[in-house]
Amino acid sequence: MMFCIVTGGAGFIGSHVVDALVAAGDDVLVIDDCSAGTTENLAGHLASGRVAFIGQNLLDDGWQRHLEGGDRVYHIAADPDVRQSAMTPDSQMKNNVIATYRVLEAMRAYGVPDLVFTSTSTVYGDATVIPTPETYTPLEPISVYGATKLACEALISSYCHSFDMRAWIYRFANIIGERSNHGVIWDFIRKLRENPQELEILGDGRQTKSYLEVGECVRAVQFGIAHAGDPVNIFNIGSEDWIDVVAIADIVAGEMGLSDVRYRFTGGERGWVGDVPRMQLSVERLKDLGWRCGTSSEESVRAAARAMLE
Repeated sequence: MMFCIVTGGAGFIGSHVVDALVAAGDDVLVIDDCSAGTTENLAGHLASGRVAFIGQNLLDDGWQRHLEGGDRVYHIAADPDVRQSAMTPDSQMKNNVIATYRVLEAMRAYGVPDLVFTSTSTVYGDATVIPTPETYTPLEPISVYGATKLACEALISSYCHSFDMRAWIYRFANIIGERSNHGVIWDFIRKLRENPQELEILGDGRQTKSYLEVGECVRAVQFGIAHAGDPVNIFNIGSEDWIDVVAIADIVAGEMGLSDVRYRFTGGERGWVGDVPRMQLSVERLKDLGWRCGTSSEESVRAAARAMLE
């Protein structure tokens, strides 16, 4: 049994991580200001007393002392809005880079040895090698969001080598599923509920990317921790195929029982500033340790659409 702290644990991915930790018998503390998440995602755990909760922003003070005695921090809290980062990058810099620095400092002060960090495929920018391996260079993010995550990776690496910590850094593809409140599927459902006859699609509809169901993602995260123990361990996590936006729209419309929906495309190759139109990650590094992906992009999209509609 471990004492694990989960920042952003009331959010989409964070709450699924909490589920896995509770199932493993760990003591869990969630730190979250609920700006993106909700305690409803943790209701059962909070009621049972299996999870403790602190409603604070990482940019404030007071939460740090609660890390004392901690074994591992899952740092998931972040501002994930790629589109907004092109207009107001201040939030990304504060809530991603500065917040991560404050988490690392708190870990150093209270002797927490292990960190799990959720990074992103956007650190690769417009990669010319697809599927893209962890060794791909140069890392040239094309969004402020991707840049902040890459900066966080560098900070984490420096702390691990300077202060005898360990880290597992996971570069995620598009993670989707139950409890998600943003992203293309959520956006399509919202738009089609407002207008079942027409769907606006950002970009030309040919953007093609890898998608992975959140439960499969969390299992991959825990597998990497169990099978890799270097000071800094970097892994891609995603499905081994990809799907384009029009196919996603077809799936969402079908799951909503809609037919003959008109698609209206806005923009060119990129749906927005900072959008990477083609992304598939190589997961060979994790597979070499024995992990196998249990679902495809299409299966993940269909399962996510059903869960979000429910």
